[in-house]
Amino acid sequence: MSSSEIKTTCPYCGVGCGVLVSVDEAMNVSVRGDPEHPANLGRLCSKGAALGETLGPDNRLLYPMLDGERSDWGRALDRVAGEFRRIIETHGPDAVAFYVSGQLLTEDYYVANKLMKGFIGSANIDTNSRLCMSSAVAGHRRAFGSDSVPCSYEDLERAKLIVLAGSNTAWCHPVLFQRIRRAKQDNPDLMVVVIDPRRTSSCDIADLHLALRPGSDLTLFNGLLAWLERAGEVNRLFVERCTEGAAEALAAAREQAGDPDQVARDCGLPTEQLREFYRLFARTERVVTVFSQGINQFSYGTDKVNAILNCHLATGRIGRPGMGPFSLTGQPNAMGGREVGGLANQLAAHMDIEDPAHRDRVQRFWDSPRIAERPGLKAVELFQAVAEGRVKALWIMATNPAVSLPDSNRVRAALEACEFLVVSDCVERTDTTAYADVLLPALGWGEKEGTVTNSERRISRQRAFLSAAGEARPDWWIVSEAARRMGFEQAFDYRTVAEVWREHAALSGFENDGARDFDISALAGLGDEAYDHLQPIQWPVTANTPDGTARLFGDGRFHTPSGRARLVAVGERRPEHATDADYPLVLNTGRVRDHWHTMTRTGKSPRLSGHIVEPYAELHPHDAARYGISDNGLVRLRSRWGEISVRARVSDAQQPGSVFVPMHWNLQFSSVPSVDCLVNPATDPVSGQPEFKHTPVAIEPRDLAWYGFILSRRRLELHDAVPQGAFSGSCGTIHLAYWVCAKGQGMWRYEIAGDQAPEDWARQARVLLCSQDREVDWLEYFDTAANRYRAARLVDGRLESCIFIGPDIELPSRDWLSQLFEQGPLNDAERTSLLTGKPAAGQKDAGHVVCACFGVGVNTLIEAIQEQKLSSVEEIGEVLKAGTNCGSCVPELKALLAAHH
Repeated sequence: MSSSEIKTTCPYCGVGCGVLVSVDEAMNVSVRGDPEHPANLGRLCSKGAALGETLGPDNRLLYPMLDGERSDWGRALDRVAGEFRRIIETHGPDAVAFYVSGQLLTEDYYVANKLMKGFIGSANIDTNSRLCMSSAVAGHRRAFGSDSVPCSYEDLERAKLIVLAGSNTAWCHPVLFQRIRRAKQDNPDLMVVVIDPRRTSSCDIADLHLALRPGSDLTLFNGLLAWLERAGEVNRLFVERCTEGAAEALAAAREQAGDPDQVARDCGLPTEQLREFYRLFARTERVVTVFSQGINQFSYGTDKVNAILNCHLATGRIGRPGMGPFSLTGQPNAMGGREVGGLANQLAAHMDIEDPAHRDRVQRFWDSPRIAERPGLKAVELFQAVAEGRVKALWIMATNPAVSLPDSNRVRAALEACEFLVVSDCVERTDTTAYADVLLPALGWGEKEGTVTNSERRISRQRAFLSAAGEARPDWWIVSEAARRMGFEQAFDYRTVAEVWREHAALSGFENDGARDFDISALAGLGDEAYDHLQPIQWPVTANTPDGTARLFGDGRFHTPSGRARLVAVGERRPEHATDADYPLVLNTGRVRDHWHTMTRTGKSPRLSGHIVEPYAELHPHDAARYGISDNGLVRLRSRWGEISVRARVSDAQQPGSVFVPMHWNLQFSSVPSVDCLVNPATDPVSGQPEFKHTPVAIEPRDLAWYGFILSRRRLELHDAVPQGAFSGSCGTIHLAYWVCAKGQGMWRYEIAGDQAPEDWARQARVLLCSQDREVDWLEYFDTAANRYRAARLVDGRLESCIFIGPDIELPSRDWLSQLFEQGPLNDAERTSLLTGKPAAGQKDAGHVVCACFGVGVNTLIEAIQEQKLSSVEEIGEVLKAGTNCGSCVPELKALLAAHH
């Protein structure tokens, strides 16, 4: 680490990678992995490596706005405080709510939770973490008496068996996936089992892939528990001394899933494959079960979590190196939010809102006039309450619920109808900010200071290396200033973020005799300088464990009243909505490799936008043939809650009867409002987590009059269009049935299609591409009979924009044309080849991006494999660097080697 580098933490997933950042005199930001950070040991994924590309000023919210007009902090905060106070006085505290985010730092979260639960007096504060991790929280609390993740990342290296259940770790937690890959290389005895209906990139290292029927994980793990008992693998000593409920849980497992052959049929698995997994789990002591959204995001996700925990508790495989159930969190600070009580059914410091002693303790510590006495509204029911008018004032912080919540059309209607809506964010234009009465500019990553907690309970510092953009302020300051204006000056008189930290840490140890798991009281006395230099550390951090705690429950003691872990009897459950003749396919949603959440950050990066440019529906070839769908064609997906149009991707990696659609795209980047407009709003009755992984849908081809693409140095105004509506540009109007945009190097790429062929394409092209301030050189090609049109617009010899239109999806590759935007004036050969869309003799087309970390295209890879006779991923890395950073592209590199070596 050089003296000019700043140590901070990546703002993406819950791995919590350490980052070293340097800023030069021209304010160019360079990012590399921190080799000293225990979470990543210097590695970064493609998203982390591209962080420097995402910090530009475009689309930053720079100053407060009232009703769409620029304002100042005084007037904006007066309006927020005044409206909340008025509504509380008129309708009571439960008529207001906060909806917060795993993007907030722990200190921000703490202040927001304190204001709502201790001073407003309602528990109506919930978080987008409800959508991804709340079933894990509920399962932990039922089994352990606390929301405790028992494992550490080092357990992945020390395990003999790793089970990846409902987790595409290769794409969603790439740095951890590389730790597993490396551990497997170093220890050939390490076995990896992937449990997932899809064949994902995580299967690249799998010894066994269980492609089970969607939603049948509960049956699978109940069957495993019954098998373990029958095989004599129940640890009777541990069960008798350290657990309760085992007899009931084992009886339920025997009754529900005692016959392995029937379990295999129910899960849609070959019997011998299921038995192989059961035997492997039974005979392996050091086993880690990694689970994530594929387990959590069901209407019975909590039961699925407890089914996994039951297997570890029954065998005593918990609390020791190389073993345990391991929930991987999706957001950078979902864990920190859980620690401060950011969920509507929790109090701060992992205390229970339904426990009178806990409520009394928190109220006394805060010296607050009141304390919430019952759980508040969870995310889905919160927005239902907004739609019904029961919640009249809503403050959304650092999240985009118009895109991310299920049944999102109803969510948008609720936001539109909300009496008073406040949004604090660092981004000006999102699908959610469009509905706000008040917009408050918050600091972004690189500007703010605070802490985050990763999936292994490791607290790390986020540090500023940039000055604030415009008038942006820290979230803890914004909430505190509103609280002060509501009459709570003394309780929110924080001057620095370190003061908030010290209070948060002190509360964790307040009257804590060890009965509560979350305790960082040894860090409560940190001065400002010590806080600034805080090193990554795993909680608990107490007087007895000042250096932190690597793993929990090694002493066999848990945080239940009896001190024993609970095995929970879980019966058979099915998804809330079954497929039928009208909606015969199962929709599953999730992430892609290089994008994250709603693309407000990754959408700014050309290299992250190059791997997958458009939203798609992936389906099996049998289903494609059945419904008349061609690869790369447009399709319409319908459910009982909405419909969208996306590209088709035909792949045998998908299970017959299922469709996968990524969750990221929205109206800022496409005509697709959100795949979540299709998703049913069913929730888990215990955790409140939505069922994102199972919605019945129908699919059909969507044939349009024309298809095309645009490449342009400037961003067009299509993001102002309504879905399947009219785009009004500076030179006229054009009707688009479909559009998607993606950032490229020096340009924007647009995929477009329409259901009405214009009479004059030359005029329509000028609607989209024209600029009236400079002389331009137009190159055009017409084939009226075939309905083909191509044009390019050059300014001073440089390619400014181009448009290609045809009657079908067969159009030239965009890759070579995109390369032309990275250079100066075109030469004669390039001008001649321009409208063919093909490189001239002697020029090369790199092809679409495979390795985002180093920008290596598919054609470059194929050429190197063939000409240099490369035979391994390692040899590709030596020549082109591809696959040598995050490793997420390695499965694709292997596929290219198999096809072209």
